[in-house]
Amino acid sequence: MGGVNRRILTLVVALVPIVAFGLLLSVVTVPFVALGPGPTFNTLGEIDGKQVVDIKSTDGVAGKITHPTSGHLNMTTVSQRDGLTLGQALVLWMSGRDQLIPRELVYPPDKSKDDIDKGNTADFKRSEDDAEYAALSYLKYPKAVTVETVEDKGPSAGKLQPGDAIDMVNNVEVADLKAFQDVVKNTKTGEQIVIDYRRKNAPAGTATITLGEHPEGKQGYLGVGVLDAPWAMFDIEFNLANIGGPSAGLMFSLAVVDKLTTGELNDGKFVAGTGTIDAEGKVGSIGGITHKMLAAREAGATVFLVPADNCAEAASAHQDGLQLVKVDTLTTAVDALNTISAGGEPPTC
Repeated sequence: MGGVNRRILTLVVALVPIVAFGLLLSVVTVPFVALGPGPTFNTLGEIDGKQVVDIKSTDGVAGKITHPTSGHLNMTTVSQRDGLTLGQALVLWMSGRDQLIPRELVYPPDKSKDDIDKGNTADFKRSEDDAEYAALSYLKYPKAVTVETVEDKGPSAGKLQPGDAIDMVNNVEVADLKAFQDVVKNTKTGEQIVIDYRRKNAPAGTATITLGEHPEGKQGYLGVGVLDAPWAMFDIEFNLANIGGPSAGLMFSLAVVDKLTTGELNDGKFVAGTGTIDAEGKVGSIGGITHKMLAAREAGATVFLVPADNCAEAASAHQDGLQLVKVDTLTTAVDALNTISAGGEPPTC
């Protein structure tokens, strides 16, 4: 009987570290974030019944201004997993598909996760605006003094809207931002001014606005943010929600250009890519290029647009069957796709 008890005791002693290690794997979290291939979205397609890039004239009809498209112009993303247990981290690391990086590189200690997520969302919205401006600028739409933001409860709330083009202030034509500022700087608090504007979703109109007190000067305060930007009568809406960061900008711009011009930029091929874009059409570098390339290849892409500054890293990650095309502006991206369609060789990484 004593021998049996000793065997049981030996078994229990042997199992203790195994159980403890199992608990360690399943309970203890690690200060790492896993990055890997994320979903891709066709900017020429639909999501939840809506066009990802939706272009409509003021009467709500797209067909009057857009042209047929086909194939793919896919934006790519990086998946991100936080709060990993030791076991999950080991499994992801051994898979070879995911990269573990210190959490502080993604979520700096001096910022809350909520603040970072809000910043990413703001960056994404900024990229949508810049993608629109870059595409319209490429297509030679004329610039106007454009309302970008309207302060809640400010003097212009309910009278001007984001997207309005300001043509005149107190019967003085304002062809650009400097002309607008020259007129406004000579106003004062409490003064009423009359603004003539064009609006994308309504007839042109005028607004009489009583100026508030300027927080930084003696001039009157309109409570709007304005900029010089190319302007068109139609609406451009981007219907991808909760995709943080600015790296979809290039592919959004290409979709706008493709829909507003005859022919097909991709020649019916499966094109994917990534890259930030500014309002002038300059393409900027992004993070996670190798993860995005893998996601694109697995989705079926054969051509991948790479920001010039990411080319060295992209070329080091061999993805068979994926042609890496080097781009640094919206113009070079369009030219490269046209070259491919014509059977030529575009700039590559």
